Amino acid sequence: MIYRRLSGFALFLSMSFTAFSQSTPTANYALAARFSPTKVNKMLFSTSVDPHWLKLSDRFWYVYENRDGKNWYIVDAAKNSKRQLFDPVKLAAEITRIVRDPFDGQHLPITNLKFTADENSIRFEILSTLDEEKKDTSKTQAGAAAGRGGRGGAAGRPGAPAPGGKSKKTFFFEYNLNTGVLTEMKDYEKPKTPATWASFSPDKKFVFFSRKNNLYYMDSANYSKALIKEDDSTIVEFPLTKDGVEDYSYGGGGFGNETNVDKEKNKDKRKNVGLLWSKDGRYFTLTRTDNRLVKDLWVINNVAEPRPTLETYKYQMPGEKEAPQRELYLFDFQNKTNKKIKIAAFKDQEMAVWSAPPLQKERDDERRASFWQGTNDKFYLSRTSRDLKRIDLCVVDINSDSARAIVAERLNTYVESRRVGLINGGKELIQWSEADGWAHFYLYDENGKLKNQITSGAFHCEDIEGIDEKNRVLYFTANGREPNEDPYYLHLYRVNFDGTGLKLLNPGNFDNTGNVDDNNRYFVNTSSRVNTAPVSVLQDVTGKVMMTLETTDMSGLFEAGYKFPEPFKVKAADGYTDLYGVMYKPFDFDSTKKYPIIEYVYPGPQTEAVNKAFGKGMDRIDRLAQMGFIVITVGNRGGHPSRSKWYHNFGYGNLRDYGLADKKAAIEQLSYRYKYIDVEKVGIQGHSGGGFMSTAAMLVYPDFFKVAVSSAGNHENNIYNRWWSEKHHGVREQVSDKGDTSFVYAVERNPELAKNLKGHLMLSHGDIDNNVHPANSIRMVNALIKANKRFELVLLPGQRHGYGTMTEYFFWRQCDFFAQHLLGAVPNSVNIEEMDRELELGGEKRAGAAAPDEE
Repeated sequence: MIYRRLSGFALFLSMSFTAFSQSTPTANYALAARFSPTKVNKMLFSTSVDPHWLKLSDRFWYVYENRDGKNWYIVDAAKNSKRQLFDPVKLAAEITRIVRDPFDGQHLPITNLKFTADENSIRFEILSTLDEEKKDTSKTQAGAAAGRGGRGGAAGRPGAPAPGGKSKKTFFFEYNLNTGVLTEMKDYEKPKTPATWASFSPDKKFVFFSRKNNLYYMDSANYSKALIKEDDSTIVEFPLTKDGVEDYSYGGGGFGNETNVDKEKNKDKRKNVGLLWSKDGRYFTLTRTDNRLVKDLWVINNVAEPRPTLETYKYQMPGEKEAPQRELYLFDFQNKTNKKIKIAAFKDQEMAVWSAPPLQKERDDERRASFWQGTNDKFYLSRTSRDLKRIDLCVVDINSDSARAIVAERLNTYVESRRVGLINGGKELIQWSEADGWAHFYLYDENGKLKNQITSGAFHCEDIEGIDEKNRVLYFTANGREPNEDPYYLHLYRVNFDGTGLKLLNPGNFDNTGNVDDNNRYFVNTSSRVNTAPVSVLQDVTGKVMMTLETTDMSGLFEAGYKFPEPFKVKAADGYTDLYGVMYKPFDFDSTKKYPIIEYVYPGPQTEAVNKAFGKGMDRIDRLAQMGFIVITVGNRGGHPSRSKWYHNFGYGNLRDYGLADKKAAIEQLSYRYKYIDVEKVGIQGHSGGGFMSTAAMLVYPDFFKVAVSSAGNHENNIYNRWWSEKHHGVREQVSDKGDTSFVYAVERNPELAKNLKGHLMLSHGDIDNNVHPANSIRMVNALIKANKRFELVLLPGQRHGYGTMTEYFFWRQCDFFAQHLLGAVPNSVNIEEMDRELELGGEKRAGAAAPDEE
């Protein structure tokens, strides 16, 4: 009897312990707050080496930051050597003597570091605490003022400070790398910041811009005047065109995000124009777009002062017949003539002139021209049918008035392309293509005759990184070739033009970012995974590791309790397609508890929101997990272009639902493996396309997904932009018996399923989002109300697609929503205390908030 009682008591204890051990965690606001963007930026610094290659040698410099401060280095790849550019302690002492502000080696506020032309010295700036009078150059004779130069060249530009007043004095220094001598440049006049409207000729003697819808140019002397006072009446400028009109202009496009009032004020101001030059600087191309028939769209900024403002912009929606029309012009600047190039092949076609790859050694040049991909007498472009099933690689000879197609690509879904590679001035071409179902490189002659396929196999080639014409070697990035790796991990390879000698240059089970020098001799490689610290090394193009440059300092994160997430692999809903994901756990994870699971989603098809390398961007995933959730990201069929063409185009024609079954299947499989996952408490969250997908998941699988936070979602892709919607869903080109061409578009929309909602849904949108228009969420709201559904709506006033200054606020509202409906925790304060604790009471600036101009 006693034994039975004890056994019963033991059974009771066992049942009680089991119930306790499977309890749901409580909402941990404090742990989530510990890893805010503001705090992470003080615990984690540089995560990769960003090389600035020099022009006269195989050297590069870089700056790297860790918990000990910043250090500047110079690396001589040819000599396999690395050293500091200067001794920061000694340099700080010398700067202190001159500036008379105290500095130390750990806190050197060096800005605008650049090498001199001979590469023996560096120049940089130090901002002091000294006040000095600003020069009022607006009243100075423009010619004389141009010689003296004003700071920054901001006067007269929109938003520039008024002339005069006081500013903090900037000291200019030159430091000789050979002698170690620091010199204050007392009479140095800082080069003016290039005007946003300025496009430079290759010799930098002329500046081009759009004004009153036409193309103009001025010489460098008049440009100097314009930098001092933009509306200087003595400026001489010359028109190159005269027939430009509003919405059918040569360049322009406004200052971005302009209200109608601002647009009227700025209509006669100089604006930017995109030119692509021949190397000899005689010819340039210009794309002109006729938007006159494209319909208008509007957003209203309700919190603008002193009264709400209207913003009108051109926006074509899927299936609409009023499409922008692209035209191509070739200008002979020497003779001041131009001609329109015949490029038409398809109705409402898109056209893009390929630019030449930028040179690494020119990245620090302030005044740079952009060049076309080609030679002095020819350049290359692509033209694409509106349904994207047809794309032509074309060449234009400057002595001709029409484009000539040399390579034609056709598919039943959509064709994609990359910049063509040129060999010997275009005598041979390297073309990227998915013609065999995988992305590979093909070698053609100059007339488009295929010579051979360079790469082949079940892997994806990404981009050309370098071409060694002399040795006939192609350097390129690719993924999915190496066995037993996540197929998304990117690697650098080399291969001979004939397809032989394929070699992996940065082996290892890591994702890689490589930076190849212009001479194709060396590259800087940073390798990492989501669960490793990034390491940057210098390698030569045989793959030999010459030296380790830096390893990311993660000590601050680990000290705060950070733990790496866990990559995983599951099967898609078809049972055999591999999907790759990452699981983020609370840093105080307890395997005896049952955790709700949240899926962070972005459906693609241009990408998948699944991190492959370690980085700082942990706000939406890592930090959300700290509230007490398991958070996962995982791919889905149709979600990423860096696998097979079949995988990428899986969702073609089914843009709403194609990825949902895979998202559900992934959670189910993980719940079988890990008993700490509570499959009865499933949340889903996403932004933009992820906002659209997360709401769709709630409506298609209402008994599985219980809670969703959907921000800035394109819930009705029929009112999202034409280019994305028609490409990824498909548009049908219809030709009538009379030969007229029209386009038919139909797509399933989230509001159609509003009646299916069972769980808890939060919708959110910025009210001046001019990318995914707020109408997408408002229409979803309308459908939910008509279906008698409860839901939440968080409208963010004055915010565009990225949420800008309200990003941190929305993060905590999202946490509240998931905590309430998945953890049973209801915030007990009207204040978001985690944000209030980080308020700088002097400036009243919320931590983690971007400045208004950083959106």
